[in-house]
Amino acid sequence: MDILEEGKGELLGFHDPDEHRAWIAANKSAALVDKRTTVKEAVERFIPDGSYVASGGFGHIRVAMSVIYEIIRQKKRNLAIAGKTAVHDLDTLIGAGCVSKVEAAYSFGHELRGLSAAGRRAVESGKVKVVAETSNAGYQWRFLAGMMGVPFVAARNLLGTDTLKYSSAKSVTDPFTGKPVTLIPSANPDVVLMHVPRCDKFGNCQIDGILIMDYELARSARRLVVTTEKIIEEAEIRREPWRTVIPYMYVDAVIEVPHGSHPCQMPYLYFFDEEIIGEWMSVSKTDEGAERFFDKYVYGVKDFAEYLELAGGAKKLEHLRRVEALEERMRAPWLDRKKE
Repeated sequence: MDILEEGKGELLGFHDPDEHRAWIAANKSAALVDKRTTVKEAVERFIPDGSYVASGGFGHIRVAMSVIYEIIRQKKRNLAIAGKTAVHDLDTLIGAGCVSKVEAAYSFGHELRGLSAAGRRAVESGKVKVVAETSNAGYQWRFLAGMMGVPFVAARNLLGTDTLKYSSAKSVTDPFTGKPVTLIPSANPDVVLMHVPRCDKFGNCQIDGILIMDYELARSARRLVVTTEKIIEEAEIRREPWRTVIPYMYVDAVIEVPHGSHPCQMPYLYFFDEEIIGEWMSVSKTDEGAERFFDKYVYGVKDFAEYLELAGGAKKLEHLRRVEALEERMRAPWLDRKKE
């Protein structure tokens, strides 16, 4: 095929599909084994310095924040982040000095709350490099190709845009039609972090609501670290097997962390903690303020449970649960209707 245009972005997370398949065969087992561990042990074992990391969920929703804070606590360095829908997780990791590279699609803003002061400051100063760009669809297809074991997915996405120029994709002549088409390269992240409502000790995960990219992302990962609101019995998983969207063989670590997405939202369980998010956005306008935040909420506590207590404890968590329940009733009022 004739190459029409090549993006100048750095190609992160790409592996020859045969090499990746061989790595999976050598390093992951399909045996049904107990994968329960701690957040501390999972970060120590599966996230070395320099890893290419991707988070599940979307923006401030269903993010494995307990793992993010532990990465900061262990002072991991030179991480490359898949900024597919990276918001609070990316901003705090950058603010703590853990990140050196980002491939950006949806990054550097806290949505309606405003821009990411720590992330923008680091990029503008050169401490963090945006080494490539893509779109949300581009990322979904990078992970889809990684899941499928093919080197790229062909699409019309990115054609005629500056995003293509700064991506790691290539534009070629389609041999069937003779028209331009974009080849979006596969991605197999070194480690994926994911928070789910429930799973069993083997890693069979159920997710309520929209999956975003998590179906493809879990299957493209080299290592998959899962935190969960609750570990349930295998028999309960097997009663409704169609709800298991991530089977155990993709998972490397399972950690039960109630409220493990805080201060982000967990759909149907608890709402955003706007007080803590707002505090971060206020103090992170300076490096010194960011340091004070981490001294208080990360380095100053021994674990995530102690952090939750500091953030407001049981009273705050019950409030967030009630707000989420109210929001859900407002989104879907028919759920409150009694059966006639």
